[in-house]
Formats: sequence, C-alpha cells, structure tokens
Amino acid sequence: MSNDPIHQFHINPIVELPSIAGIDTSFTNASLMMVAGVGAAALFFNWAMRPAALVPDRAQVVAESAYGFVHGMVKDTAGEEGVKKFFPFVFTLFLFIFMANLLGMFPYFFTPTSQIIVTAAMALLVFATVIIVGFAKNGLKFLKLFAPSGVPWYIMPLVVLIEIISFFSRPLSHSVRLWANILAGHILLKVFASFVPMLIAAGGFFGILSILPLGMTVALYGLEFLVAFLQAYVFALLTCIYLNDALHPGH
Repeated sequence: MSNDPIHQFHINPIVELPSIAGIDTSFTNASLMMVAGVGAAALFFNWAMRPAALVPDRAQVVAESAYGFVHGMVKDTAGEEGVKKFFPFVFTLFLFIFMANLLGMFPYFFTPTSQIIVTAAMALLVFATVIIVGFAKNGLKFLKLFAPSGVPWYIMPLVVLIEIISFFSRPLSHSVRLWANILAGHILLKVFASFVPMLIAAGGFFGILSILPLGMTVALYGLEFLVAFLQAYVFALLTCIYLNDALHPGH
C-alpha cells in the first residue's frame, strides 16, 4: 500500500452522514482539505492585512501582491467591467485552487484538485456563469460569440459549427487540464519516491543507486510547487477569458 501511487487519491470518510437521495454526504478527507484550504487562505489574509500599515511587512506584501496579481489579470483580459463584476469570483477560485494544490504537497495530506469531480464542478460553475451573464447582459446578441465578424459567408456555417463545439467543450478542457496535471505530477512523485526505500532495502550497490531517485524526487517536489501555482493561474486566466466572452461577445 505504501508503494501504491494511486492509494493517495482514495477518498475516505471521516464523519459518516446519512445519504440524501442516494448521494453519500459523508465528510471525507477531500472535504477536510477543501475546508482547510479555504480556512488557511482566509486566516492568512485576515492576519496579513490586519495591520494595514502604510509601510507593509512581509506578510502584507505577499497578500497585496496576490491581490494585485489577480486584479491585473482580470483587468487585462476582461477590462474594467470585468474587474467590477468578477474580481471576487476569480480571486476566490485562484486562492482555492492554489491552497488546495499547496496543501496537497505535504505528506499524508489529500489533494482535492486530483479529483475530477472537484475540478469539473468549478469548470461547470464558470461555464454556467458565462452563459447566464452573457444572455443577461447581451440578450440574443450573445450568440454573436459563435459567428465572428469578418468571416466570409461561404465558410460561416463551418466556423459556427467549430465555435459551438469549442464553446461546449470548454468545461471538459477547463477541468481536465487542472485534474490531469495534478494527478500525473503526484503519481510521478510517488513512483520516484518509492524507489528510494526499495533500493536501500536491496542493500549493497543498489543502496548507493538510491541517490538517483532521491535527487529526482527532490527536483520533482520543487517542480510540483511551481505547478501548484501555475495550474491555479491557468485556471483563473481561462476563467477571465471566458468571462470576457460573456461581457463582449463577438469581439
């Protein structure tokens, strides 16, 4: 079990709760880590911004930098209107994914974003928001998203078909990208880490060779911390791009 790279993704109930309409509502290790991620982010920002000093300390600099980073991303992709309407939404998504990825890097901690149901739920939330906002703001003009301006009439049907397929495949690509990167990274890390005790147990020359997978494990661990941030950034960036389509269809 200790060498099984898939065992780390098993969902285990912590508090058994009765099923509702056949759906298991138990509080699991995945639930715990999602709550922990939200709590850690909230506590950090509350602690970091409590002084609100004119000359910020390191914690306040980190908090303000995170705020400014996401604010700039939303402004650059969705404009001022996007900042006013969707900055809290995008900022929340970014922090949730980043903290979930980050906490999952610690031994014996569960990574919620390694579950496709979690990433799919967030992707579908973004998708539904785009559709609702698009029609609420633009009415039927939102359908211009599927018929870009400047396209010759004789290829317009093909372009419309491609745009429709592309639009409705967004939740799939949005969710799978995050899930697959986190899943593959953790499996690879577990596989290389498992070689170390196996080679040491073999003894002799094999014990010396254990230095190689140990070095690779350390390198992958550092890479996974980078991936934890990059995947949160990519998910948030794509969210901004999709929300811009809802605000400015056909542009």
